[in-house]
Amino acid sequence: MLEPIEKDADFPIHLRSETARDELQYRLRQQSLLGEFSRAALQIRDVGQILQRAAELCAAGLRAPFAKVLEFVPGENRLIGRAGVGWAPDRIDALWFATDTGSPAGYAYHTRQPVISNQLQTEARFRTPQLLIDYGVTRAINVLIERGAEGQDYFGVLEVDSADPGRFDQADAEFLAGFAGLLGIAIERQHADDRLAEALEHQALLTREMSHRVKNSLASVVGLLRVQSRSAASEEVRAALQEASSRVATIAQVHDNLARGSRIGFIDLADFIAEFCGRLQANANGNRICYRADPMLLSADHGIPLGLLINELVTNAVKHAYADRGGVIELSAGAVNGRLHVEVADQGVGLPDGFDVNAPRNSLGFKVISGLVRQLRGRLQAVSNRPGARFLLDLPIVPASDPASGVAR
Repeated sequence: MLEPIEKDADFPIHLRSETARDELQYRLRQQSLLGEFSRAALQIRDVGQILQRAAELCAAGLRAPFAKVLEFVPGENRLIGRAGVGWAPDRIDALWFATDTGSPAGYAYHTRQPVISNQLQTEARFRTPQLLIDYGVTRAINVLIERGAEGQDYFGVLEVDSADPGRFDQADAEFLAGFAGLLGIAIERQHADDRLAEALEHQALLTREMSHRVKNSLASVVGLLRVQSRSAASEEVRAALQEASSRVATIAQVHDNLARGSRIGFIDLADFIAEFCGRLQANANGNRICYRADPMLLSADHGIPLGLLINELVTNAVKHAYADRGGVIELSAGAVNGRLHVEVADQGVGLPDGFDVNAPRNSLGFKVISGLVRQLRGRLQAVSNRPGARFLLDLPIVPASDPASGVAR
């Protein structure tokens, strides 16, 4: 390591200039490495990788073959090796020092001050660790790593060692202290990210659990409505209770999809429609329900009213399209120009003459449909299919994202 420039009249001017230029390049290189680490610390999300990169760049900045990062373990009151350059990996993994004054790292941690030792062989402040002796290290420099910017807590010690001739100076200590400051901020940020991730994971777990509980509660309501429908005194009451149970079952299914979905607060439309049609097929009055859905995620705010809309349209086709002979009912859903298009079609008896989907009706089903379309700010169109009928839903719903795969049947 370069000595500070001495103003000696006997020292040739051209050699002093060359040494000064080398010193300037040396310090500029250190500043460049600090900038490089700042960028790396913003990009790297793994603490172990951050520590290893810090060791590599510190060794390069001080032109030394050895560097290591030591972490303080409160319960054991010692410093353990977490990353290093120049040492055999098994030596770093097994490395530890007590936080007393028995080693350069322990001395730095104990005194809370940077420690420069350029003659470890004659050092009286602490003992030279066996690891440094084995590698022929003759000089060392140690600085504290503070966690965050408050300086109230310490992660451990950053150390650079060399067996080469030369001296570490105060400017080297300042460079290493600056590096340790950046490293401490990076470590604290990573720990904060980890705590946030744990909190988000816990929140996600609670949200899924809530959706699961809502689904179970609604499933109980469905069961009660079906039991009551079977004991109803009139066919009209029985049909009303069955329709109510179908609507509640649809909401329960949305919550089930929310509990199992790949993204919290969203349903997979393709999965939902596949499960919905599978459930409805069991009571389709001899009709066959075919479906196709693009893979997309929809928020719960859209999923529940959309699920109810689909339930009303498909159920209406099951009840009225084919009378008693049965047939095919087709359901499709997909994104078109950033909007969601849903179509329910059949080849049955068709629409009554003069049918207007927007005309007021006494039918509860169409009152529900009209209300849900308004809620979603969409448009519903009924088209005579000759034979049959088609109901077209155009909704200003932009999918959140596409899952890896969808369902198309």
